[in-house]
Amino acid sequence: MAIKFVGKPIIKADAETREYYGKAPETRSIPELLDSGVIIIDKPSGPTSHQVSAWVRDMLGIEKAGHSGTLDPNVTGVLPVALGGGTKLVDELHIGSKEYVCVMRLHSEVQESRVREVMKPFVGKVQQMVPVRAAVKRQQRAREIYALEFLEMRGRDVLFRVECEAGTYVRTLCVDIGKRLGCGANMQELRRTRTAIFGESDLVRLQDLKDALFEWQENKNDAPLRKLVIPMERMVEHIPKIVIRDSAVDALCHGANLALPGVVQVDSGLRKGNLAAVFTLKEEIVAIGAALMDAREIVEKVGGFCLDVG
Repeated sequence: MAIKFVGKPIIKADAETREYYGKAPETRSIPELLDSGVIIIDKPSGPTSHQVSAWVRDMLGIEKAGHSGTLDPNVTGVLPVALGGGTKLVDELHIGSKEYVCVMRLHSEVQESRVREVMKPFVGKVQQMVPVRAAVKRQQRAREIYALEFLEMRGRDVLFRVECEAGTYVRTLCVDIGKRLGCGANMQELRRTRTAIFGESDLVRLQDLKDALFEWQENKNDAPLRKLVIPMERMVEHIPKIVIRDSAVDALCHGANLALPGVVQVDSGLRKGNLAAVFTLKEEIVAIGAALMDAREIVEKVGGFCLDVG
């Protein structure tokens, strides 16, 4: 795998990596992947997200697994389940946007043209009241709808696609659209089709995971399982990157802030205050931290610290 920059890579210094330092993600063994990977489960309707994570953990025989972005029991689709050390990165997936396909049921007949017209103003910043069923305190929250696409309408059922900020309640969106229409509406079905950079093309059914695990354990064939377990580094593809030299890794791993002499490349999209993911020259993730300066300053300055990992 190659490091994917949000902007363009800016070279600060030339450096090479030593063979005995670290290990490229694609060369990890299966046990290593199961301790530093992520599987994008196609969550079925019925179980909770926590149950699905527990099933994956027990199936793989690992100590720790955790999901990013809880889905209600009746909601299906993209559920990233991080494995082992990969669980440290689940919060970073919340930074990325989410995409859903929803069936909204209107409480009375409405013309399609009217539905299309009413949905348009919901793109942008919206105020949402947390649903009664939610596991958090009920209060108004500001969220952003990036895109809202009407797909089709059959009777009182409206199919639409929504791209939104993490933490947006599609159930509440349906209720609010119904209020604006004057007829009332509720969410009938919901499927998450994308979380950050992970979409439906990455999905793994639980049965397929079980079959791949059997193939590895019983037939010593790890190819099917390798196709399903993604290195944890991909969980931060949507975050600006900093690449460091081998000699800077140890200090960073022991909690030191990143000093400028250790930087080899920086993402042109990095701004002061942004989160940044720090990678080695072998494309391994080392740390996540807050940038103390813009990309251009990192390239031009000689001394000081550019990233706070505290």
